[in-house]
Formats: sequence, C-alpha cells, structure tokens
Amino acid sequence: MSTPSLVVTLVAVAAYAFSGIAALAHFRPILPGMARAGVPESWLTFPIGTLKTAGAVGLLLGLAGVPLVGTAAAAGLVLFFVCAVYTHVRAGDYSPQFGLALGLLLLAAATLGLGLPSSLTGT
Repeated sequence: MSTPSLVVTLVAVAAYAFSGIAALAHFRPILPGMARAGVPESWLTFPIGTLKTAGAVGLLLGLAGVPLVGTAAAAGLVLFFVCAVYTHVRAGDYSPQFGLALGLLLLAAATLGLGLPSSLTGT
C-alpha cells in the first residue's frame, strides 16, 4: 500500500468513525441539517450511523490485511454519500451539512481510487 493511500484511508477511517458515532449518539449539531434534508431522526441510528461506522470498520479491515473488504467498504461509502448528496439536493438543502456530505463523498471516492489497485494486486 502506498503512503498516499494509507494516509487517505486513515483520514477516512477517522472521519467516518466520528460521523457514524455522532449519528448513533444523535449529536445535536447534526439534527437541524438532517431535518432540512427531510431525514427522520429515527434514521440516525439505523441506517445512517450504523452504515457509516461499519464503513470505517471495513476500511480498517482493509488496512489490516483484507484488501477486498476495504475496497467493498470504500465502494459502499461512495454509494452511501451519493445518496446523501442526492437527498440534500432533492430537498434544496445547501447548508454546511450538504458541503460535509459532498466532502465525505470525495473522501470515499479518493479512498476507493487509491486503494483499488492494491486490492486487485493483493499487495
């Protein structure tokens, strides 16, 4: 695994773990943005918090020597955040939380793009 791939993946693990735990804990600052996007608060535990946290764990497993799990986690996070961005756009919500969703989408795409070659070669 290259140094850039390792650094991006570690940043992604930290970001998705924090984001997932914040959703699981119903962290007050994220509630208004979710409401503006039309996301029910009950969804913060499952699917939102659970999927983000599972994505972070999957990326860690990829770093621990199971590259296909890391690749699958990165791909799942890309799909998750495509849906998140779409949800904000559809609701007309361009708040800072929309920017955060877009940034997390780009981070997931970078993680997938940088990690894909190593998962295909097994290195």
